[in-house]
Amino acid sequence: MTKITKEAALLYHSQGKPGKIEVVPTKPYQTQRDLSLAYSPGVAEPCLEIQKNPDTAYDYTDKGNLVAVISNGTAVLGLGDIGAMSGKPVMEGKGLLFKIYAGIDVFDIEVNEKDPDKFIEAVKAIAPTFGGINLEDIKAPECFKIEQRLKEELDIPVMHDDQHGTAIISSAGLLNALEVAGKKIEEVKIVVNGAGASAVSCTKLYVALGARLENIVMLDSKGVISKERTDLNEQKKFFATDRTDIHTLAEAIKGADVFLGLSRGNVLSQDMVRSMASHPIVFALANPTPEISYEDAMASRPDVLMSTGRSDYPNQINNVIGFPYIFRGALDTRATAINEEMKLAAVHAIADLAKKPVPDVVNEAYHVNNLTFGPEYFIPKPVDPRLITEVSMAVAKAAMESGVARKQITDWDEYKNHLRELMGQENKLTRQLYETARRNPQRVVFAEGIHPNMLKAAVEAKAEGICHPILLGNEERIEKLAKELDLSLEGIEIVNLRHDRESERRERYARILCEKRAREGANFQEANDKMFERNYFGMMMVETGEADAFVTGLYTKYSNTIKVAKEVIGIQPGYKHFGTMHILNSKKGTYFIADTLINRHPDTDTLIDIAKLSAKAVRFFNQEPVMAMLSYSNFGSDAEGSPAKVHEAINQLHQEYPDLAIDGEMQVKFALNNALRDEKYPFTRLKGKEVNTLVFPNLSSANATYQLIQNMSETEVIGPIQMGLNKPIHFTDIESSVRDIVNITAIACIDAIVDKKKKAQ
Repeated sequence: MTKITKEAALLYHSQGKPGKIEVVPTKPYQTQRDLSLAYSPGVAEPCLEIQKNPDTAYDYTDKGNLVAVISNGTAVLGLGDIGAMSGKPVMEGKGLLFKIYAGIDVFDIEVNEKDPDKFIEAVKAIAPTFGGINLEDIKAPECFKIEQRLKEELDIPVMHDDQHGTAIISSAGLLNALEVAGKKIEEVKIVVNGAGASAVSCTKLYVALGARLENIVMLDSKGVISKERTDLNEQKKFFATDRTDIHTLAEAIKGADVFLGLSRGNVLSQDMVRSMASHPIVFALANPTPEISYEDAMASRPDVLMSTGRSDYPNQINNVIGFPYIFRGALDTRATAINEEMKLAAVHAIADLAKKPVPDVVNEAYHVNNLTFGPEYFIPKPVDPRLITEVSMAVAKAAMESGVARKQITDWDEYKNHLRELMGQENKLTRQLYETARRNPQRVVFAEGIHPNMLKAAVEAKAEGICHPILLGNEERIEKLAKELDLSLEGIEIVNLRHDRESERRERYARILCEKRAREGANFQEANDKMFERNYFGMMMVETGEADAFVTGLYTKYSNTIKVAKEVIGIQPGYKHFGTMHILNSKKGTYFIADTLINRHPDTDTLIDIAKLSAKAVRFFNQEPVMAMLSYSNFGSDAEGSPAKVHEAINQLHQEYPDLAIDGEMQVKFALNNALRDEKYPFTRLKGKEVNTLVFPNLSSANATYQLIQNMSETEVIGPIQMGLNKPIHFTDIESSVRDIVNITAIACIDAIVDKKKKAQ
């Protein structure tokens, strides 16, 4: 883990715009009409509707997606009582986590008030603004009273995350650690070192899950909390033990199954760990220095199951695994509270998630290949994209079943899709692609079966029901790699094109290719040699109908792949060129970008083909093309170079295709701002239309544009998508992720389905 210096931390918070969060408008504001709707006089209408029915505030304002992160700064991290203002960076950080993990908006509010009653009144006074309240960094025992009162007196969800967040995550971890250890929660002996808000809440939740009070020993700074002591508050009294033979941590931990530390660093020794029962579970959660270091705990005995609060060790107990999604489910049902049923639902959802196969994005984030349920992985990682759906849905269902939901969710599949779209994990277009491909799965050949990403993509595409994968490569190497990655190859065909048993097929393919290219100097021996290459062999599988589509590109230069595709598959009748397109799914909408890969310096004829192919491709995705051909000039203002080529292409397209919504040449700002374009160039074919397709004057500009947008925004990019070849041959990029390849596979399947329908007509 990279060491964080004071200088780096201060620079991070101060450089550019100070702080970590900002307010961003969600409605148009460019025109006078926009402003009149946003404020006076238009804003009066929703005000009056809310006056008549306060619940409509959820419809007309951000209340239903707005959480207050509120603190008085009396227990900030491990810094203690540093004051409300000093705690503001932490509250901003919490707001950032809410937003990036669950799409929830946050106002951080620092209340300069230590008196619990006055603090409660302040929070109650501002509560109408919010759909939920996250209490943060308030010291015990005041935090117990504050949370309890606010939960009783407000009709929106209130949760003190320092208490319940740690409790929920550690409970999920405990259930799974016990499963790994082969123990039952109702039988294990638990020692809790620490008696603050987190420790009390964690232990209460353990009891709710089945732990027995008589099997729990809790310690504070004065030692074991026993019934003999007279200095206990109500929270501590609940856990006071009858035992009189133990007074110290060393005495309490002998024979214990579980240690939960929410205290201070280095209080648990290796000897103490060695004195615990077999397969001991150690949750050392003091930050930044745990009660015992991960290294010392693991060195003390090999069977220890270890968690810390640190991200640089396995099984991190991190509140971000819970609170964003708990509030997400509560907000989406307009819940009046976050109750015990919802917390327990979150516990089980998180615990269950750790037992499911880990998505590739998580493995990549932690630079591993095969995270699997066991001693090193019994808590989901914070970056797991499935948390938003699994936990939020579980919490929402519990809110409805326990009677605190004011809004019912009836279509859970649609809600799951909504959550994925909210976080940019999926969009309607990709979902439609997958659903279409599933209706008629095709036989797809994956060229580089030995590449980890392509192998994972083939397995995932099979699991999604998108296709019947065929992997090209050495079967022994593929099987070995699959074992290393913990992937099942069941139902996946492997073809070793270089094996002797494929000699007949290689020769047959060579004859077909030789006959096809006989007038172009082809001969059998040369063609036969080519069949030892994956691109030739795989494309011939599609050419002969022994497969339906082909995906390649992770190991091969585009120039070579393009050459093979032209030679084996050929270009569609009516065209002299083929190209590629990328789809950009942005917050502004979906845009189609061409040509991003094939034609380096297109002349006028090539640009015409690219435009025609782009229109055809956009219709393939069930959208009507509205096309702008781009340049650095507008409508003939520069009569040389690429603008002249684009200008001439537009003239020919207008003559030959009078109904096609296409115009140019034009600059990007006029293509994407139809009001500006219509005002300055009212003669265009695009008047009143929103452009969705951009045809660039050369490969450099198209390729640079999509990569720039991809790397500087949250836009999802799908592609490259092949346009113009006779059969479904699709390319990937050398840096393609598993998700990228699966997306291309879905498109290749649909391409094959459409191709078959055309030939059947």
